[in-house]
Parts: sequence; structure tokens; C-alpha cells
Amino acid sequence: MTGDTDGHGTTARRRYCAGDRVTVLLPLPLSHPYDYLVPAGLELGPGDFVQVSLGTRLLPAVVWGEGTSPIDEGKLKPIEAVLPAPSLPEVSRRFVDWVAQYTVQPPGAVLRMVMSVPEALSPVSPKWALRRAVHGREGKLSPARSRVLALVADGTPRSSSEIARAAGCGESVVRHLLATGALERVAIDPAPRQLPDGKRAGRTLSGPQSAAAAALRGRVGSGFAVELLDGVPGAGKTDVYFEAVAEALSRDLQVLVLLPEISLGIQWRERFQARFGVPPREWHSDLGRAERRQTWRAVAEGKEPAIVGTRSALFLPFPKLGLIIVDEEHDNSFKQEDGVAYHARDMAVVRARLGAIPCVLVSATPSLETVINVRSGRYREHLLQDRATGSLPPITEVVDLRRDRPPRDAFVAPTLRQALKDTIAGGRQALLFLNRRGYAPLTLCRCCGHRLRCESCSAWLVEHRLLGVLQCHYCGDRRPLLRTCPQCGAADGLVPCGPGVERLAEEIAGFVPEARTVLATSDTCSGPAAADALMKLIERHEVDLIIGTQLISKGHHFPLLTLVGVVDADAGLGGGDLRAAERTFQLLYQVGGRAGREPDGEGRVGKVLLQTAMPENPVIAALVAGDRARFLAAEMDDRREAGMPPFGRLAALIVSARDETQAETAARSLAQAAPPTDGVRILGPAPPPLALLRGRHRRRLLAIAARPFRLSPWIRNWVENVRLPGSIRLQIDIDPQTFL
Repeated sequence: MTGDTDGHGTTARRRYCAGDRVTVLLPLPLSHPYDYLVPAGLELGPGDFVQVSLGTRLLPAVVWGEGTSPIDEGKLKPIEAVLPAPSLPEVSRRFVDWVAQYTVQPPGAVLRMVMSVPEALSPVSPKWALRRAVHGREGKLSPARSRVLALVADGTPRSSSEIARAAGCGESVVRHLLATGALERVAIDPAPRQLPDGKRAGRTLSGPQSAAAAALRGRVGSGFAVELLDGVPGAGKTDVYFEAVAEALSRDLQVLVLLPEISLGIQWRERFQARFGVPPREWHSDLGRAERRQTWRAVAEGKEPAIVGTRSALFLPFPKLGLIIVDEEHDNSFKQEDGVAYHARDMAVVRARLGAIPCVLVSATPSLETVINVRSGRYREHLLQDRATGSLPPITEVVDLRRDRPPRDAFVAPTLRQALKDTIAGGRQALLFLNRRGYAPLTLCRCCGHRLRCESCSAWLVEHRLLGVLQCHYCGDRRPLLRTCPQCGAADGLVPCGPGVERLAEEIAGFVPEARTVLATSDTCSGPAAADALMKLIERHEVDLIIGTQLISKGHHFPLLTLVGVVDADAGLGGGDLRAAERTFQLLYQVGGRAGREPDGEGRVGKVLLQTAMPENPVIAALVAGDRARFLAAEMDDRREAGMPPFGRLAALIVSARDETQAETAARSLAQAAPPTDGVRILGPAPPPLALLRGRHRRRLLAIAARPFRLSPWIRNWVENVRLPGSIRLQIDIDPQTFL
């Protein structure tokens, strides 16, 4: 093992030479890394991507450090090869270790998220083209061959299909000339991608915007800090943090912007392009493998300065990351619950601290955790209390369903019906919000009372009439719509119960038939292209009424939208979820913020109508009064008294098995093995609301501790001393966000 300096007086990466032992981490959920030998002819350093043998397989892995295994050297396998990829930065390796320790997961499971595109570990194959060979033999020339040679006489490399098309011949003619040597193949470099320009001028900012932007700019390059940009919907928060992005780009640093859902990125990308000259690179699950490979490689090589993506983008191997932005930081989509359970907002703060860079959290409704961190002085807050356009905030009113009842078999009350008619007749747009996809959330038989349930989950099947299917929204199982009850066989006895957005659209067509209506849900916007097309329709005013779920509740700016109607404002307030009130307040405040974002020239302001049977509920009352502070104070008091986050610590342990008895037995054994510790309570095991998920029976335990207690190492010690049968799965979720 050797070390040297990097020319700046600091120690460069350690180097491992032939015969050295190195620890290698594989992207597999193994309990620990493995030691390998450096063979003759290789020199390695920490972070190098290598290929190793594990059993009968050759797998990619990462050199993690110096070998520590007591295994005899003669029993160690040699590293097979070094992969031609940039080394994984040291800060990325520390991030992998930190996330693994905190989430109580094997570090290899976290590394697998970093190495999500294994093919990117090899350079992209060059593209080949054809050109006229300098000393090629032409042979006997037909008219078609003569046309080809005349075309390529300028020496410009072209693809075979391009040559054939321009010369008016088949590709067989081109292949013949290549075989005879008249043409030759050459590798061509793709045109370099234009990069975002941090020196372009941005929009003119207001006084409060300028002050916040200057503060964020000053943080770039000044070490670790967490800044909260808290502004009302329409306050121009994006334009403010773009100034910090510009500062990072001008310093040749990389920038990561996290969005909770890629559908939010349509208008965002357009604004980025207007500000910096080109669109940013994207990272999300809807990208094709080729684009993911190119993006991963460009990030790793430090060639891509700006990435916008969903939560998984946090694990890209940035070598010179200088700024992280978490937009809509309160959004629950930042929480990953399968596999390695983590919250991207919290891990973004960790990644910023490890890299000594700033992290900016952005929201109109910051999470309670973030508010507490601001009040304790750990985060610094920048408030934007006015809309950037100068328009006034919308007026929020209650439609009391106890007095203002919808017609029979309908769901929109007379007051909201009239408001919709008036808005559309006045040439403006309206948004009707209901956070339920499909036609109806439940189908039952009026003859025997049977409810259509997913066979693999404890969930009702949702009727999607437009698709002609019944669907489980948890496992994705689909089946055709039924005409007879599977329980009693009654024909035409199945009836939909409750409204989904499709049923609302059917109702709206009955009393505003002239309205041009679209549905905005994850079913109708199944990818960025579909979402982009929908947004363009709305912006061109080819739509009068949008009926949508939470997909449309935030991040969008529609100048003509002046009315928001919430069909069921009480949805989400029940169910025993400790964050139910907070989430409902955030969701309804955000969706209401879509109304009246542009002055209409006549002094009118936007309006939000909340249909509710509980107008006295603290969430509804705070929304009507526009008093976020009152709601937060009440919510904090409730959480503090119960010892719940952010004033306490929570961890969920979910035990699952194909057999219900096995799940129950294993969960009880796990609970009995919990180390008795002062200040830690164990609740359960108990069936969660989704007691059956994807064919597996589930039992949940909750560990509750006071805030200073380090729950992760305690849980690790607990579960490492329990042997569970191979048929049992154990999912650990530190800081759970939901309790399904």
C-alpha cells in the first residue's frame, strides 16, 4: 500500500498494490464486505470499481478500503479486473455507510442504489459512421454506387442509412462499397451537450426575493448549512433558489435539485431553460436505460453540472456537488418505504453535511420537523409572504355539507356547482380536487353486501371505468369489470360506492355540459410526456375544468385558474395516522394556492371552497382563517404531549410471511427479544391496516423513544440477536411516515 501527495500538500488516495488485501463492497444485501487480493499488474485505490468473483458469478463491486479479514491469504480470491469508470468519491462512500447505519440496512443494499446502472461502469460505445476511403478501391461502378461516392466525396462521416437515403439507393449498395474498400468506418464523437450558463441574467426580483437570493448565494462555497425557503404559493421561490444554482454553476460546482414527483418538473424545466439557456439533465424511473447510463456516467465524470430528479438522484456519484435543493420538502413522496427505507429530505441534509455544502429546503407548508429545526436554530429561515405577481391570496370558504347538501347520488354541493358555472361562464378556469383515482373507491353487491377486495391485499378494488378494470392501488393487480357478484351470482347487483375523479367528471357533465374537462391523475399522466401534453392544454386555455388528485396540487402555475373546489376536505383526517392533520393541512393549502395566482385586472381574487361535514375541525378552521401559526402550535402541543415525532423517535418493524400464523409467531418472538431499556417502549405486534399486502400477511411493531435516544444502533443490536425463519421477511423503517 502506498500514498503520495496531490500537488497541494494533502494526501491523495491510498494505493493498493499487488499482494495487498482490500475490502470490497458488493451491491448486494450482504451482512458485511469481503476481502480480496490485488493481483499482479493492478494498482487500486478506495472507490475504484472492480469486478470480482462471488461463487460462480462475476460481479461489479467497489474497493472500500484496506483488508481486515483474518482469513488466510491463500484462501482469498484475487480481484478479476478494474472497471473503466471514475472512482466512487470518498463522500459518496461515507454517505453509503451513514445511510446503512441509520436505516439499519446492509451497506451493500445502499450501494446498489448508487450502482443502479451497472452498464454505466463501462464507457459508452462509440458511434460509427462511413466516409470515403483515401486509398479505397472503387471497382466497377453502377449508377447507384457512383451516386454514393459522389455524395461522400466531401469526406463528411455519415451513417449507412443517411447515405442510402440521400443517394436514393438501398443500404446493400453502401455495404458493398464498404466491403470493397471504397468506404471506411470511422468512430464519431457525439456533439457536445450545451451546458447551463450560470452567468445568464435571471428575472428581476422583489426586495424580499433579492434578500433571500443574496443569502442563498452567500452560502454556496461557505460550508455546510441548511436554509429553509418558506414562501406562500406563487411567491417566486424557484426564481430565488435559481440564484443559488447560478452561483454554484459559476463556481464550476454540481447542483442537485430534488422534486417529489417528476410530473412537477414540466413547468420547472421550462423555467430552468429560460434561466440557464438549456434544460437540465433528469433522473427518474421513467428514463430509458440508455439515458440513465449517459446521465450516470456524465455525473460521475463531473461533466454534468445540473441534475433535477426524484429521490433516487441523491445517490448519484457526484464528484463536485456544491448545492442541494429539496423542493416541496414536506412532500411524502420523498419517503421510500420499500427496500432501504429512507426520507430523501433528511438524507439530503446528511449528504450536504458530509460534503460540507449547503442544502436548501423549499416549501409553502414546511414539515413540522423542519419548523422545529428552524426554531431551534439548526436551520435558517427565509420568508416570502407575498405573491411575486402582486395578486392577493385566495379567499377560503367552507361549504357545510350538513346544510348545503348535494343532490341525491351526487357529490358536488349547490354552492360549489354555482361557483363552477359562474367561473367557466366568465372565461376562467377551475380546479376540482378529490384525492381518489378512478370511478369509485369501493364496489359492493346490494343483494348480499359483498365488497370487491384484492385477493393479495387488505384493500378494496377501485373501479376504473375509463380503463374498464378493477384495480388494487397497492399491488397493481387488475381484473376486468364484473357484471355479476362473485359471492352470490346476482346480475347487475354491483354498485359503485363513493366518488372518484372519473365519477366527478360524469357528474360535472350533467350540469356544466359545455365545460371542457380533463382528468389530472397518475393514470392520465403516466409519464413526463403525458404530463407535459396535459399542462400545455391547460396553459393554452383548451381546458375549462381540471379534475385532479394530489398530482395537480402543487408546483403548477395556471394564470387563468381562479376557483379551486375541494370535494371532500375531510378525507385523510381520520385513520389514526399521527401526521393526518399535518398532511391534510399541507395538501389543502397547496391545492388552494393554485387559485388566483395572476391579477385579473378587475381586482378579483381567487376563491377556494372546501366541502366539509366538519367545519369546526382545527385543520379546516386554520385554512379558512389563513392562520398556519395557530395550526402548527396546536399540532406541536399534541405531538409533544404524546412524545411523537419530531419530539420523539419512532421505528417500525414489519414482519411478513405467506402464512398468517407464521407471521404472528415470528412477530411475537421478535417482540419478546427486545432488549429491556429505559425510555424505549415497544407497541405490538399488531396487524397494520394493510394486514395483507402482495400476498404476505403482516404484523407491525413500533419502537418509541425520547428524542435524544439513538434508536438505530439499538434496533440493530435487537434484530441481530434474533434468528427468524427463512420464510419470514423483516422490514425496518426508521422514522416511518405512514402506518399502512
